Amino acid sequence: MAFLKPLGLVLAYLASILASAPTATGRDKLNAESAYSQSQAAIGAITGPHVFTDHTGRPLPLAALRGTPLVVSLVFTSCSTVCPVTTEHLRLAVKKAREALGVGAFNVLTFGFDAAGDTPSQLAAFSGAHRLEGIEGWRIASASADTTTAFLRELGFSYAAAAGGFDHVTQTTILDAGGRVYRQIYGDTFPLPVLIEPLKELVLGSVTRSAAPADLWNRIAFLCTVYDPARGAYRFDYSIFFGITVGGVSLLLTGAFIFRLWLDRRRALRLARGPQRQAS
Repeated sequence: MAFLKPLGLVLAYLASILASAPTATGRDKLNAESAYSQSQAAIGAITGPHVFTDHTGRPLPLAALRGTPLVVSLVFTSCSTVCPVTTEHLRLAVKKAREALGVGAFNVLTFGFDAAGDTPSQLAAFSGAHRLEGIEGWRIASASADTTTAFLRELGFSYAAAAGGFDHVTQTTILDAGGRVYRQIYGDTFPLPVLIEPLKELVLGSVTRSAAPADLWNRIAFLCTVYDPARGAYRFDYSIFFGITVGGVSLLLTGAFIFRLWLDRRRALRLARGPQRQAS
């Protein structure tokens, strides 16, 4: 069936991701297919009212990040392979996403899932190494073991202890403004549209259904913000305006032509009835 091919590609990609991570032993070794199934099953789940600890040691309620979409990047700070690459790629992707959607359109949370090792000082060092400090709307946090377990279960995130770290899926999760799991992103260097398209749907698409005149620009922006592969960035496509204008003018001209034919036909009928009345 057609859907089996993309599913197979995803599973193969996840298998390569797991293979590149530190290898777990025995029964803790992750399985790509079950990890993917668990991750996808989490879509639609609501995250709870968790309270994390940020890199300064202060409480960070997850509720404080509600109101806009939230991109959750799952890492452990002692990782020396996949997590740093993922974070660097995400930082650049977030910059491009905000150029397209606006600085305050969404928030980002780097969450350290190693409850024992991801201390505030470790988080601060990780933040400094990857230049996350000072990026507006980007928070770095971890949590207690119980809170971490509950949060990761809601996100459908799989990991297992391994020699020198953790065997885990490279997963970035997008939550909607209400804290519901909306989309899962896999891999450390995912294509830019994989991140921006779901954010575009959440940021702009949610208001395109509104009939309010004030939301007209959001509807236009949703239609006209497109990905340009040549530039590797999103841009506002003015050619759509040109197409709409040409289409509108064509409809008007067609309507005018039909209306003119209708008038000519009415005039011809009136002229034909005139001699008939005179003859009678």
